[in-house]
Amino acid sequence: MAFTGFFLISFLLVHAGLNSTIFNDLSFFNRNDNGSMFNRAAHFMGNSLVIRIMEFGLFAGLLLHVIQGYAVEVKNRSRRGKGYQVALGNRGSKWYSRSMALLGTLILLFLIVHIAHFWVPSRLTGGLQPVAYGYTETHNLFLRMFEVFQAPWVVILYLLGVGSLAFHLFHGFHSAFRTVGIHNRKYLAMLRSIGYGFTIIVCGLFALMPISMYFHWVGPY
Repeated sequence: MAFTGFFLISFLLVHAGLNSTIFNDLSFFNRNDNGSMFNRAAHFMGNSLVIRIMEFGLFAGLLLHVIQGYAVEVKNRSRRGKGYQVALGNRGSKWYSRSMALLGTLILLFLIVHIAHFWVPSRLTGGLQPVAYGYTETHNLFLRMFEVFQAPWVVILYLLGVGSLAFHLFHGFHSAFRTVGIHNRKYLAMLRSIGYGFTIIVCGLFALMPISMYFHWVGPY
């Protein structure tokens, strides 16, 4: 769980960084960008052999993380048997640390929708509008993102997915380090703070993407 978690955390960092290039279209950066930076970055990632190979590793890591997560949840439930006589609630552990399986399931459902919206038409079915930059023609994923995020229910769904991811990371980030043997209170406090900062920045960026496109702060004009 810890090592697949580290792998997925590194993916989130790269994914958030790449997708944040849509904000270059903001008026105080480059109002004429029109998704150029994002589409070019997406084209590079989609046509790099190393990245394509890592893509298979990503799906494998995600699948393994899901399977391990459910296995751990089943194992924990079977060991509990009888509940505590006194329910400690949040004094014993935060609600999100006790709800990792539920949060993980919500994230999985969100990922299925996300993959259907972007990865499937980009990699499998096609049909995305092309755009050319010099001699290079690529998919206009910026336009696709804008179109997807014009539906209010999609924006709400994505925000719920990002919220689930945030609570999952609030516990999972520092918990992964504890799993691999870090138990020093000083280091754990530092890692917990880093985890909170990482979660707020990454999930904040992910949440701003559908919001900024829905309200036309960025988008094709």
